[in-house]
Amino acid sequence: MNLPQTEAAIHAGSRDAERAAAATADDAHGFHLDLERYWFEARALRWWLAGIVTLALLAGLVVTLLSTSLYRATVRIEVSQITVNVTAIDSLKTDSRASALQYLNTQYELLASKFMAARVADAGNLLRDDAFIEAVGLDKSQGLSSAAIENALLQGITVKPIEQSSLVDVGFSSASPAVSAKVANLWAEEFIRANYEKRFGANIEAREFLSKQIAELREKLALSEQKLVGYANSNGILVLEAGGEKGGSETATQTLIASDLTALNEALATATTDRITAEAAAASGDFPSQDPRNSLKAELSKKEAELASLRANFGPQYPPLLEKQAEVASLKASLGSDSRAGLRAAIARETQLRAKLEEAKGRFLGQQELTIQYGILKREVDTDRQLYDALLQRFKELEASGAGQNNIGLIDRAAVPGAPYSPSLLQNMLIALGAGVALAIALVYVRVLISQSVKDPQDVTRRLGLPVLGLIPRSSAEDMRTEIITRASEISEAYKSVRTNLTFLTPQGAPQVLMIASSVPSEGKSSSCLALATSFVQLGKKVLLIDADLRNSRMQDLVRDMSVPSGGLVALLAGQATSLAEQVVKLDDFGCDFLPHGHRPPNPVELLASDRLRAIIAEARAAYDIVLIDSAPMLSLADAVELARTVDGVVYVIEADRIKIRMIESAINRLTRTGARVYGVIVTKLGADAHGYGYGYGYGYGYGYGQGAAAGSGAPGKA
Repeated sequence: MNLPQTEAAIHAGSRDAERAAAATADDAHGFHLDLERYWFEARALRWWLAGIVTLALLAGLVVTLLSTSLYRATVRIEVSQITVNVTAIDSLKTDSRASALQYLNTQYELLASKFMAARVADAGNLLRDDAFIEAVGLDKSQGLSSAAIENALLQGITVKPIEQSSLVDVGFSSASPAVSAKVANLWAEEFIRANYEKRFGANIEAREFLSKQIAELREKLALSEQKLVGYANSNGILVLEAGGEKGGSETATQTLIASDLTALNEALATATTDRITAEAAAASGDFPSQDPRNSLKAELSKKEAELASLRANFGPQYPPLLEKQAEVASLKASLGSDSRAGLRAAIARETQLRAKLEEAKGRFLGQQELTIQYGILKREVDTDRQLYDALLQRFKELEASGAGQNNIGLIDRAAVPGAPYSPSLLQNMLIALGAGVALAIALVYVRVLISQSVKDPQDVTRRLGLPVLGLIPRSSAEDMRTEIITRASEISEAYKSVRTNLTFLTPQGAPQVLMIASSVPSEGKSSSCLALATSFVQLGKKVLLIDADLRNSRMQDLVRDMSVPSGGLVALLAGQATSLAEQVVKLDDFGCDFLPHGHRPPNPVELLASDRLRAIIAEARAAYDIVLIDSAPMLSLADAVELARTVDGVVYVIEADRIKIRMIESAINRLTRTGARVYGVIVTKLGADAHGYGYGYGYGYGYGYGQGAAAGSGAPGKA
């Protein structure tokens, strides 16, 4: 971080306002992608990432070499729109009126459904097809089920619609080119057949059902007719007429005996009439008009008239007269003889017919009971015939309504593929490369996600809302005292930059009383406090360094001054000493005054929370230009919180790439809730690889440090 950036951050206003603005910005942006952070992690893991990508490529090569060659055969079908039924008879199942796109998508889904897999497996008897089982990689010795065959079919099938058309390519892949072609063609044929059954299946099923019913009824009708004829033959029943619209028992009476009885009855009535007429004629001499004797009588009258005429004109011996007399006598003799003969004939005929009628009546009465059963059998025949005619008519109607054409047709049959389409070395290597890169990116992401520590100093401003007051490199020097005292060392120059930034914190310059705090021990807090005190001394300031870490101080290990009094800060806080000047010692090597903590008390928090601490700080303000306080770590301790109440502000020390940001946020929030003012952060122990963020050699200060700079990096002390 360079000086102009720090000045801009410092003069931007209140530090609390800056933190609030930064937090608001983070909330507004949500997820923040720090590409520099990821690039830094990638550089740190570059050998791991290269190994992951290399292993992925090797895996892709091995998979390609060990993979089974697959052959894909493709069949092309056309899925047209449903056509209107050409017949005037409504089909049993109406077609769907869905849109074209919806209909096509439905067909695509049906093509790749388990329904089709089951049809193809059954149609091709694939459960017993050894070539298919071997081609799809199934183990027949372990036993196969229909579900296994269907799953193998679904894994090998592909449906690829051709854009802007109603054509669809259906492919099947397996280890055998012949099996691939066979299954692809079978799949298309079964789909076409299934579509036809779906469209006209109801009619087909109805026709099949009616065919069975018609066949059964035909047999039943034949049996009933045979039974009727057999009954009539065995009982001598001869039916002369079908009876027209009559049926049942009425039809059954139209037999030969009934017909004879009717004819005899009519003949007997006629004979009786003729007898009565003949008797009357014989008694009166008159004959019926239709009788032949009437002509003889007319002839007799005519001859008698002619005879009377001859007698009037000629004598008795006139020959023609004699002839006429002979003719008249002959006619009179004939008339007397015919009248008696006709009467006898009429009586005989009536008697004969009456006898035959009685005979026929006896036979009819004997057959009356038989005609009842005949009528029952006749009605059964009529009923079966009516049902047969009705079913036959409905069957013809269904044949007419089911005469539609299939809207799905086969365009190109699948040919046996000549070369495998898989495995593809180029494709597998590209996939392996993509997988390797994805794993590498995931590793970098997880590394960044897990670490969540301060690697990029800009995280301090972005996440904590605090300015970075200085960046301190890691030093490999074993003696930190020398690094701090030597003005030309890299560590010393880094803290001079911090000192300069501190002078811009307020319009009056650096705050007079500053507490140096950290989250956990060994982050460089004590080293930073001593180095800042030395740097202010080099600026001509009178500086007091107070060791307020009453629990586990390491400051005395850094100063190494054996003349340190045993009372120190604890004695002043406990009232065992009253004069600050008596407890302060001069650090000649560093040029500042030093107030040690003294002995370790059992109640450090109570001592720091007493009013005596404020009095000591007030006395120090009056005697020194700058007062720097080395506090205890913030984690799980309240010492630094109590100290923060009495100082002008806090400078927070954070070790690079060690403590999680959330832990640091929690510690700083504890300070700010007490009203303390955190001016900024010093990032310590930056490694040499920090150049990935722009903080490499020289750390942005614009110049080198000779051998001191070449010393490399390390911790600014062990404290």
